[in-house]
Amino acid sequence: MSRATCTVLYYINRGKKLKTGEAPIYSRITVNKQRAEFAIGRYIDPDCWNQDDCKATGGSKEAKEINSYLGLIRANLLVKKRELEEDGRTVTAIDLKHTYLGIEAEEKTILQIFKEHNDRAEGLVNKDFAAGTVERYQTCFKHVKAFIQKKYKRPDCRISEVNHMFVTEFEYYMKTTRKCCNNTTVKYIKNFKKIVRIALANGWLKKDPFVGIKYRLDDVDLAFLTEEELKIMMTKQIGIERLEVVRDTYLFCCFTGLAFVDVQSLKYSDLENRNGKLWMKKRRQKTKNLCTVPLVEAAVQLIGKYRENVYCIANSVVLPVISNQKMNAYLKEIATICGIKKHLSTHTARHTFATTVTLSNQISIEVVSKMLGHSSINMTKKYARVVDELINKDMQKLENKYNLILKNES
Repeated sequence: MSRATCTVLYYINRGKKLKTGEAPIYSRITVNKQRAEFAIGRYIDPDCWNQDDCKATGGSKEAKEINSYLGLIRANLLVKKRELEEDGRTVTAIDLKHTYLGIEAEEKTILQIFKEHNDRAEGLVNKDFAAGTVERYQTCFKHVKAFIQKKYKRPDCRISEVNHMFVTEFEYYMKTTRKCCNNTTVKYIKNFKKIVRIALANGWLKKDPFVGIKYRLDDVDLAFLTEEELKIMMTKQIGIERLEVVRDTYLFCCFTGLAFVDVQSLKYSDLENRNGKLWMKKRRQKTKNLCTVPLVEAAVQLIGKYRENVYCIANSVVLPVISNQKMNAYLKEIATICGIKKHLSTHTARHTFATTVTLSNQISIEVVSKMLGHSSINMTKKYARVVDELINKDMQKLENKYNLILKNES
């Protein structure tokens, strides 16, 4: 950290003279071109003050005493400046003045910093933050607020109170009181950790409470449709319009790998005709990475099905996508109608694209990663592990078949 430049000067305030004619002496601190001033509690006859040298004139006992006191103030201010720098704090003229005078600056609180972050993030939606990301930070804010109320019986905590125990107790609260699984808890703690990093960077918190704490996400089984289940959903006659629209939207995501927020905002300007083949080129809202996908005929037919849809025309979108909450609710009904005993959500369509539609059909993992808009191929490898399990199951069927033949011959 580079040291701040600091100068200490003195002047008299002639506008605040006493009845005796003496004027108060002021100290002016300048740190990196920013100023702060305060009265030192001493007075002097203006005729006995040298403004150019910033000191009392003459060799009287009173003048010597004042000049000695001025030197002591300057020395103490420089000592306080060094102490602030050694604490890793950014030195400002106001902070130096308050430290010297023993005035404690109003300490930031946890929820104050968290709210400032969320307000800023909300103003940057679709620029630096996705709407879903901001929503998760707002939910995390509510969890931290409820935790403080339950644990400390007050509405907020000073940022200095965020220590190792605070973090571990918050983790315990999320897993017990809120009944969150490990992965959900870890994700919320990571949201909270960003707020802590902001406090550390600004010098509001001196010690990182996360030192020595490591969190790991548990491996989870990625739900997706098998080839057989995908065919059932494609061919099933549903007969209920609201469910049919959701089924078609879900299938479109199965064939393109789009996440819910991206299919909801898909426009015809995101489609491109290349030599008679329709391509989709769209940036993911979450990562801003470009997804480039040549559309299979099934996806093209779904687009054509809703080309004259009133909602699509009015909103300039490709598909009449309803809210994520309603889609997930209707997908449960669709799964029951299709006899699929899996918990389907909008995101399982993306998993289906990665596993059943692409990787299981020998599409290279590098190509799949590009179509999914992943920032790193490591993100795509989790789908490859699932495909390996599928291959193993298919090989087990083959092994059982030939074992049966050998058994019959013997």
